[in-house]
Amino acid sequence: MSVRFWDPDGTKFGIPTYPWRLAPDGLATRRQLRIRGLRPGGQDIAAQVLRPRRRREPLTAYLYRVDLAVPVRAMTPARWAALAKANAARRRCPECHRDAGYVIPPTLGACVTCAYPEEQRAA
Repeated sequence: MSVRFWDPDGTKFGIPTYPWRLAPDGLATRRQLRIRGLRPGGQDIAAQVLRPRRRREPLTAYLYRVDLAVPVRAMTPARWAALAKANAARRRCPECHRDAGYVIPPTLGACVTCAYPEEQRAA
């Protein structure tokens, strides 16, 4: 346990700080809240946990109070439609305008067939 990150009253870091995996019950990260079907809902950061790393600054995870968290907003039919449209646009090749059947990698910028035409002719 790293004692240098133990600051439950917040005098050293400005907010209550705990070592990695030693946060008290009732506090959770955004991901932990999301697993429970909750979101912070506009509340301020209640505390943080710090994880030491060699030769770099420590990793920081912000914690929120579970009792003040609110339920995640439900997806409406309009949101589902917008999400489907956005995903379809990510599958469409900008060069050949066909649906690639997969999300086109931003590093390629086009489907594999358009990005490597010489390899497709050889096959």
